[in-house]
Amino acid sequence: MGKTHVLAIVGPTGAGKSALAMAAAQLVPIEIVSMDSMQIYRGMDIGTAKPTREEQRQVPHHMLDVAEPAEAISVAQYANLAVSILHEIRARGRLPLLVGGTGLYLNALRKGLPLGGAVGSEEVRNRFRAIGEEPGGKARLHGMLAQVDETAAGRLHVNDYRRVIRALEVYEVTGRPISQQNTESLGHDLIVRPMGVTMERDALYQRINRRVDDMMIRGLLREVESLLKAGVMPGCQSMQGIGYKELVSVLQGGFPEKEAVALVKRNTRRFAKRQWTWFRREDDIDWFDMSGSNGMAKALKMIRRFWETVVPEEGGLHGKDRLPKGKSGGNAV
Repeated sequence: MGKTHVLAIVGPTGAGKSALAMAAAQLVPIEIVSMDSMQIYRGMDIGTAKPTREEQRQVPHHMLDVAEPAEAISVAQYANLAVSILHEIRARGRLPLLVGGTGLYLNALRKGLPLGGAVGSEEVRNRFRAIGEEPGGKARLHGMLAQVDETAAGRLHVNDYRRVIRALEVYEVTGRPISQQNTESLGHDLIVRPMGVTMERDALYQRINRRVDDMMIRGLLREVESLLKAGVMPGCQSMQGIGYKELVSVLQGGFPEKEAVALVKRNTRRFAKRQWTWFRREDDIDWFDMSGSNGMAKALKMIRRFWETVVPEEGGLHGKDRLPKGKSGGNAV
């Protein structure tokens, strides 16, 4: 299998990635591959802002609903599934378009994934730390480890907080127990060209707040309740997503709904800021400010140019076609 050129739309949540992808489908023959760590789960539609059934009918979407919410999906598992799909899309003569804000997924597809001791993710680590800081959290983490790596759990005491978190982190990123790790590398025959969408901070935060309100109107609380009734445990990887973990507290702990919704908005805004910081470290992403009237047009022009030059020739963008490195055109989050 030769090298496959892929375009990726990245950026903070709520900035307009999906809208740009749907608009691009009117210009070039694309198939969308979700690069979102929550949209992979079945039954989690409202809180993940998953594309609607109508949108999925209009444009082929992939890597949606590929796992049960009780499953733990690693970065390596995602990458192995996605890379086959990306090659298949290109083989059909269409443009593979990655869309999402999960930086770990982008890194795995662009740079491969080391499966030895160097692997790590601050995002994943911090999530496990937050669980450990809750009442009974250390025992909960040790129980989570026992489910995926019984050998490591048997070696580690429940109070060996740092090593338990490390073992969970390695498993989530690589899909392999830390007790079975080696130093091989997971690489892919992809050349991923990222482009980023952003938005002026205040406008983005207002959008996020409105979107959370809309999710609640559409039934996010009922969605969370149905997951719990189906046996999905609050400690599952899927239920750590923003919007789900806060509303679990409403349903199981009697936390006021109004305060929970405020937390969802705050946590989503903070998440968007972390995404922006993460992606800004990648110095080869061309940024398009979607706050203005011409941001969408400029982004679509780049997508068309990518299709007309890179895809037919399986070559790279010419220097004159690049925007200035790191250009964003606005003050994002």
